[in-house]
Amino acid sequence: MILLQTNNVERRFGADVLFHDINLQIQEHGRTALVGRNGAGKTTLLKMIAGITSPDEGSISRTKELSIGYLAQDQGLDSQNTIWAELDTVFADLHQEEQDIHDLEAQLATLDASSDQYMRVMEQYDRLQSDFKKRGGFEYESRMRGILTGFGFGEQYYDTPVNALSGGQKTKLALAKILLQAPNLLILDEPTNHLDMNVLAWLEDYLKSYQGALLVVSHDRYFLDHVVKDVYDLDNRTLRHYTGNYTQFVQHKQEWLKAEWKHYDQQQKKIAKLEDFVNRNIVRASTTKRAQARRKQLEKMDKLDRPATDDQSIHFQFHSEKASGNEVLDVDQLKVGYDDQVLAGPLSFAVRKPHRVGIIGPNGIGKSTLLKTILHKIPAVSGTVKFGANLDIGYYDQEQQQLHPDKTVLEEVWDDHPEVPEKDIRSLLGSFLFVGDDVYKVVHELSGGEKARLELTKLSFQPINFLILDEPTNHLDIDSREVLESAINEFPGTVLFVSHDRYFINQVATDILDMRKTGIQHYEGDYDDYLTAVAKTAPAPAQASAGQSVHSPSQGKQSYQQSKDQQRARRKLQRKVDDLEDQLAQLEEQQSTIEAEMSKPEVATDIGRLTDLQKELDQLKAQSDEVELAWTAAAEELENFDQKN
Repeated sequence: MILLQTNNVERRFGADVLFHDINLQIQEHGRTALVGRNGAGKTTLLKMIAGITSPDEGSISRTKELSIGYLAQDQGLDSQNTIWAELDTVFADLHQEEQDIHDLEAQLATLDASSDQYMRVMEQYDRLQSDFKKRGGFEYESRMRGILTGFGFGEQYYDTPVNALSGGQKTKLALAKILLQAPNLLILDEPTNHLDMNVLAWLEDYLKSYQGALLVVSHDRYFLDHVVKDVYDLDNRTLRHYTGNYTQFVQHKQEWLKAEWKHYDQQQKKIAKLEDFVNRNIVRASTTKRAQARRKQLEKMDKLDRPATDDQSIHFQFHSEKASGNEVLDVDQLKVGYDDQVLAGPLSFAVRKPHRVGIIGPNGIGKSTLLKTILHKIPAVSGTVKFGANLDIGYYDQEQQQLHPDKTVLEEVWDDHPEVPEKDIRSLLGSFLFVGDDVYKVVHELSGGEKARLELTKLSFQPINFLILDEPTNHLDIDSREVLESAINEFPGTVLFVSHDRYFINQVATDILDMRKTGIQHYEGDYDDYLTAVAKTAPAPAQASAGQSVHSPSQGKQSYQQSKDQQRARRKLQRKVDDLEDQLAQLEEQQSTIEAEMSKPEVATDIGRLTDLQKELDQLKAQSDEVELAWTAAAEELENFDQKN
């Protein structure tokens, strides 16, 4: 069933056409991606589909009572509520229905059970109860917990005011809220911004089992590969549909372009042959009629347009003037942070020529801080950083603080290389899509993508044999990311980079460093190899129970029998404490298992399953409270015994 359909939609800005003849269909339960270059009009089209704006030409038809949820790029919540209270607003209708049920209960208590009015109120009460249950009135809190856990908001966050969160956390919370609303059609514009890899994996699984349809714009190719099943390509101001995920789309588009060029070339050859015949024979009496027939054939021919795509991409390469030594970088027991406040450490690892080493880890762990510490831009809290010999280091800063905000694009590059002729500088800038008057734009007026291209321009100009990159794919469109991947893979030097772009990591990494608060773990291979290695890692063995190592009471000059009796009594008390500790540990482990199950995407959408799990969790918590009380009493008894003896 088709939920939504655009019919020959067009958007103009003055005399300029942004896109035209846009025909798109969203199927029930569809998983659809909209891709295209930056500036192609993807967000503009999403707003039309969401009903926020209207097309200049064409129409958009929707099924009756279609509910649409639209999350704009980097759209965060702005609220005075706590996190829990803000998400709870999604269920305002349920709360009202619950209050209506309580009001009817109070009314029933005042009526004669044999009266007609009592029966009418009871019927209304039964209808409300049934509807309340059907709409998830008994499970909404479990759904809230499951989704908050998935996005990394544990119970300690529930009472945190929304306005006290960071921008990235507000964006995550906005996405959590729209998922709870569960619209028939979910429209997401760059939903993977600000999400670390664990949350991304959870979101991918959640969206796979989402009951509604999904339309998404994203530069995250790994995400698209794992979520979508069809792709609309906004290219050359119009739309083309492909079946499959992102990787399959790329293959199919290349095949389509190849076929289009083949047909175009064949027709051009035929046209040239006909035109040549006409030109040679139109004035000759014996062949005039044949030439006229060929000319009519040309006039009636449905001529194919030259195949065209928005294929304007940056093109560049990194270069080096000398080779480095094999030992490029050694980091030993390094702790990183600010003002003696440790973010992570101790960290120890080595980088060797010509590896491409990717650093991954949770948001806020200090990955960018690590790079700045290695480069001595900020001091280390402790530990050492040792560079190898003959290094020419190039650094890409995701915050683009190395760019001067008041310089023009041309000045930013030319001032570093005043000996180079202007035409050569402009030619280099042209390869990064800074053409014409673009070179006179002031840096602080540039978009994030333009600043990223300018920083790459500067890097490509300088000799480098050790490249250090901090989130280099941020702000780059997919085509530019692919060019950057090629430049890195062709680079003869060594690369150390931080990235959350899993597709990018798969394309370039030879090694992975998984960074945590207390250390860093090395894995060989790319991101998928890292996942495989982690999956094979056995869980850590359970820790031994506390209280196993205790001193024996002093025996003094007691008789042998007295000593044996006391030891036996103490062992009995110790076993009781240990048994209760084991029970507590088992109950806590069972609770953790249930909470993990509740946070799974396929469970978070299964209301019945969530209800059962919540009941089990409540029972386990009650048991834990009872066992903890018994353990406290037993521990006090053991302590008193030791003091007396």
